This record gives sequence, C-alpha cells and structure tokens, in this order.
Amino acid sequence: MLRPSARQYVVARPVYSEDAFAQEHEKIYRQRKTPLDHLRLFFTCNSKRAKNAALSLLPIIQWVKIYQIKEWLLSDIVSGVSTGLVAVLQGLAYCLLASLPVRYGLFSAFFPVVVYFFLGTSRHISVGPFPVLCLMIGSVVTRLVPDTGPPAVNITGFEGLTRDEQRVIVAASVNFLTGIMQLGMGIFQVGFVVMYLSDTLVSGFTTAAAVHILVSQLKFVLGLTVPGLSGPLAIIYTLESIFGQISSTNICDLVTSLIIMVVVFVVKEVNDRYKAKLPVPIPIEVIMTVIACGISYALDFRNRFKVDVVGHIPEGYQAPSAPNLHIFQETAVEAFPMAIVGFAVAFSVAKVYSVKHDYTIDGNQELIAFGTSNIVGASFNSFAASTALSRSAVQESTGGKTQVAGLLSAIIVMVVTLSLGFLLDPLPKSVLGAVVIVNLKGMLMQFRDVVYLWRRDRPDCVVWVGTCLASILLGLDLGLAAGLGVELLSVVIRAQFPRCSVLANIKGTDIYRDRKDFLSIYEPEGVKIFRIPAPLFFANIDFFRSKLVEAIGFSPLRVLRKRNKALRMIRKLLKKGDLKWSAKGFANSSCGPMHDSGDDDEKNLEDLDLPMDFKDLPIKIDWNSELPANISVPRLELHSLVLDFSAVSFLDISALKSLKTALKELIRVEVDIYIVACDTYILEKFHGCAFFDDEVHPSMFYVTLHDAMLHILEKHPESKTEKMLYHDEKVMTTVTVHHPMGRGGSLRSRDKMVPDPETKF
Repeated sequence: MLRPSARQYVVARPVYSEDAFAQEHEKIYRQRKTPLDHLRLFFTCNSKRAKNAALSLLPIIQWVKIYQIKEWLLSDIVSGVSTGLVAVLQGLAYCLLASLPVRYGLFSAFFPVVVYFFLGTSRHISVGPFPVLCLMIGSVVTRLVPDTGPPAVNITGFEGLTRDEQRVIVAASVNFLTGIMQLGMGIFQVGFVVMYLSDTLVSGFTTAAAVHILVSQLKFVLGLTVPGLSGPLAIIYTLESIFGQISSTNICDLVTSLIIMVVVFVVKEVNDRYKAKLPVPIPIEVIMTVIACGISYALDFRNRFKVDVVGHIPEGYQAPSAPNLHIFQETAVEAFPMAIVGFAVAFSVAKVYSVKHDYTIDGNQELIAFGTSNIVGASFNSFAASTALSRSAVQESTGGKTQVAGLLSAIIVMVVTLSLGFLLDPLPKSVLGAVVIVNLKGMLMQFRDVVYLWRRDRPDCVVWVGTCLASILLGLDLGLAAGLGVELLSVVIRAQFPRCSVLANIKGTDIYRDRKDFLSIYEPEGVKIFRIPAPLFFANIDFFRSKLVEAIGFSPLRVLRKRNKALRMIRKLLKKGDLKWSAKGFANSSCGPMHDSGDDDEKNLEDLDLPMDFKDLPIKIDWNSELPANISVPRLELHSLVLDFSAVSFLDISALKSLKTALKELIRVEVDIYIVACDTYILEKFHGCAFFDDEVHPSMFYVTLHDAMLHILEKHPESKTEKMLYHDEKVMTTVTVHHPMGRGGSLRSRDKMVPDPETKF
C-alpha cells in the first residue's frame, strides 16, 4: 500500500506505436557529420585552435598561472626532497631488474621527470623507473646480450664494447622505440587503446610481474651467480638454477637482506597505520640504506665476506647518443607491450589522484608526455619510465601539490649523480634486492583478488588467473598478449551467449521483469515477452533465435511446413472430390481411407517455407480447430510475441537479415510481432536497409513495452485472465509512483483504469 505521506504523480497519455508517436510528435532534423567533415575539422586551423593546441601541449602554462606560492611551495619542497631520496634508492634498486649497471637507474630518475614537468597533465605522479617495465627491459637485454657467450644476434655497433655497454645500448634503443610508439599514439589520438586493459587484466599482469621480480631478486638476496634468462618458462629455469646452488648461499647477504626486509616491512606498516598522525612517512628505505652502507664500509663486506656491492659510480652524465636502428628491428614486438603497460599504469595512477584532488588529465597528452620523456631519456641512456605506485604515494602523501615536487626530486637525484655517488660504493646489492622485494607487498597482495572475483564475477576471475599464469610461465610480453586474448574472449562469450529472459507484468504496475524472479506477476494468455540484453550481431544471432524458439515452445518453420503440407492435402482431397465444403464445414465424401502419396512434397520442398495461400479455398482455415480427413498439425496457443529491444545497442547486417527471416517465419504461422523500446538509430537502420516489406511492417514497433501490451489486450480481449491493464471501453495508463525522496525511499507503481475518449490504438 502507498504510505499516506507518499508524494505521487499521475501520467495519462494515449497508447503509442512508433508510427503514431512520430505522427504526433515532430522530430528535429539534425544533419550528422560525415567522416570527411570530421577530417576537415581536424585539419582546420585558426587562432583559437592554435592557442588551445599550445596550451594542451604545454600544460605547465595552465597550472603555473594558478600556482599559490605561499600555500604550495613549502609543501612541494618537503615532498620533492622526500620523493627524491626514495627515487635515488629505487633508481638503483630497479636497475638490477633491467640487468644494467646501477648508475643508469639514476639517469632514469632524472631525465624523464624533467621532461614530464613541462608536458604532463598529472600534478601528483612521480615519473621514473617502474619495476614491471624494468623487468620487461631486462628480459630483452638478457635475450640479446646474455650473461655468457656472444650476443644472440649480430648487431652493428657492438664491436669493441663491453657487455655492460652493449646492454646499455639495447636498453636505451628499446626505450627510444617505446617512446616513439607512445608519442605516435598521442599525436594520432589513440589513447583509448588502454581501455582494452581492464583492471582485472592489469591486476593479474602486475601480480605475475611481482612474482618474476621476486624470483629475479633472490640471486642478490642469496648472493648467488645466476644467469639472466628470458622467454617462456624462464622463471622455472631460474628457480632450478637457484635451488641448484642453494648450498653456496652467502650468509652475510642473506642475513643483511632479512634484517632489511623485516625492519622496512614493520616501519612501512607503522607508516600506513599512523599516516594521519605522521607529518611525513618515515623514509625507512633511505635510512636502512645509509646504515647498511656505513656497516658495509666499516666491516669491509666486499673483501671479508665476498659480498657483491654497487661499486664505483662514475660522476656526471654522458653525452646524448642516437639509438641503434638494428635493435629496433629485433625488439619491435617487445617494445609495443612496454609502451602500453607503461602508459596504462601511469594513467591509472594519475586518474586516481586527479579524482581525489579534483582536476582533469588528458590521456592523449599523457601519451605525448611519456613518449617525449622516454625519447629524451633514451638519448641519455636511461631506460623506460612510467610511475612507481609507492613513489607516487610518497609524493602525494608528503604534501606535493604540483610537479614542482617532481622537479625538486629530480634535482636531488642530480645532486647524487654529480657529487654523492661515491657514498654508495660499499652498498651491498642484497640491500637493494631486499628493498625491491619489500616494495612488492602491494602487488603480491593482489592474489586476494582471486577469491573476491570467484565469488562476484567468475569470467573476470578467469581473466585474472589466465593473465597471471600466462605471464608467469610465458614471460610478461607473451603473457600480456595471452591475457588480452582471454579478456577479449570473455567479452565475446558474454555478448554471444547473453542471459535471455521471458518477462511478465508485475501486478498493479507498468513494470515488467523476469517471470522467474517474482511471485506476483500477470501473464496474459497467448502472449510472450522475450528480452535479449545484448547487441545483435553475426556471432549471437543464431543463439538469439534458438533461445527465442525455446521461449515460445515451438519451431515456427516446422509448424509452417506442417501447415503447408496440410493445405496441399486439403487441396488434393477437394480436387479429387474426397472432401467437400458446406456451410457446416468440411465433410468427407469418400467412404474409404484417404492417403497422400507425398510425391509433390518431395518435389517442391522449398514451397513449404512460403506463406500459406488460402485464395483458392472457400474459407481461411482455423489451425487450432479440428481439421478434416484426420489431418493433424500442431496447435499454437501463442498469438502475440513481444520482443524487448531496450538493451539492444546495435545490430549488424547479418543479424538484421536473420532477424527478418525469423520474424517472417512467425508471421507466416499467424503470430503477431511487436518490437518495443527500439533505439532510434536502430530503427533508422531498419528503414535504411530495406527491412520492411509486404509481411514485415513498421507498425510492429511500439514506444514502450506497456504500450504494446495494452494494444495486444485491446486486440485480444480473450487473453485477459484477470481484470488488469484493460478496460472494456477505453484503455489508458495512469501511473502513481512514490517520490524517491519520500520516507523509506521506495518506488512502487499501480495502474488505474480510467476511461479516456482521446485514447488511440
């Protein structure tokens, strides 16, 4: 019952078919732009567009004008210093993943940051090395320049270079190619490609990357010499090599790593728990690194315990150099997933902070910014840059307001590179490995997503597990491709096999829901309402037709053929005189049994699919009544079929042709078809593709499902099993609905049958 305090509104209108609605309500003609118009507009240039283009290419111009020095500068300085210290350490640590000398990690934490300062649209992300990208770079580097033996391919320009120098050229060239791909996608406005990487896929991929990173750092934590491997099953071979040497573990490296991991883990938990009370997070990685450097120098870890240390870091920067074009040919396949992954992760993090701080970011400009950052960085021998989640969290949580904090962090890195690199000489690589492992906690904890996804969305769970397993076993590049294939397959399967349903009216309302879900429903006799919640296209149209046949309970083509066979029999009997027609109906005039040879049926089977023709018969036959001469055909209780197209977003030519065939089969067995809530553009496509003919008419389209049902009940009053939705003289709809803001916030409706002389059908 309606509450006394509930607010109500009443709607009274005629029943509308699409034709009636179009006649009564004139549409505004809108001239739609053609692809040529869009292309012409894209290349049109004027002063306003030039100004907007300049502002979009240099976002710094926009936010510098609103920079609040008194309120923001101090926060940016504190954030920049804190982020810079973390960037130094992560640059060194993540460089191990790329199988490069550690000094190049400092380059990657400097050059891309400076370029992004001018071109980026996010004010809070910290640009620089990202562990997943570093690992992907490392797999390419070790493939082309393995730890032992000559390079895997003969590359021009490698003559006379050391192994490390060759690897640096490979990493810089791949980074340059990655930047070109990102810049090209940004210029051509194709940033939408990252939409194909769902959160589920990215979660599974980064979790697999965390497993790879963990395994790759075990050799530093244990102090073992393990060759760098890449390709399918590389992780299995790496583990096999590690466990084969496990007895040679360097105890000093192991103990140092365990202490670092425990202390850093505990303090990070304290930072997370008391982040609201702490002015800045405790930079525990930096503190532990300084302590480890001091202890290693004092106790001479390198000579006394044979610990592998960072060693001498040359001061200063190298002159810019051109990439190796031969390497482009060898690494193009690996560079593309790097470009996509690097941008997707950075854009996802940037989007989170832009929503939190209420400003907008431009995906295509971000592609341009990261592409240019990687191109410039690669010229100075840095490797692919994106953003590390932990480093960005430090920059934002310490009060960073703009990319001024990022620029200051780059200055801190520059100071270390130019003047303080010698202080890191005694730092054990096991410390860097331990820091990397501890920072994997967030990505490894994503394994918990499996349980949640299995309970909430199993297709998404399959995507997560498939991407994760493929990336672990096949490598990150092939794993990403396999995960994308699984994801697209899941989308195709969902679209190809949608959950079709038969609807029924909820008593006392104009609402229709799946009849399996509600008790108080109303279903008129001889009427079926069928709904498909998906677009109709070549891949699912056959599924749609099979589900439709299942819903109505018979095959219209089979019924049509039986009726046409019965018509042939009746004509033949009338011609022979074995059957006669009188006012009382058909009567047998032959005493003997009547048989049909069936020869004509075998010769003209295709005629059985044509519409029934009664022109040479004295009457039109009622197929649900008793037929003469013991002729039997299936009886149909269905007289009206309503197709709910409210969820059909598009329809291709293949589906259109098949749909027309299915509708004709139903019409030929005397079932009235009603298509309701059809999108305007789909309706225009029906008109434009010659969908309508002598059998399929535009009059079958109705504005809403309720309009069609009211029309059916007016046309077939015998279908009413209850006094509802119908009035003997006039039909109209009066809907009374609780106001959503009313007490309890419920929504209910009921139909009142009110005569209206203006009602039309």
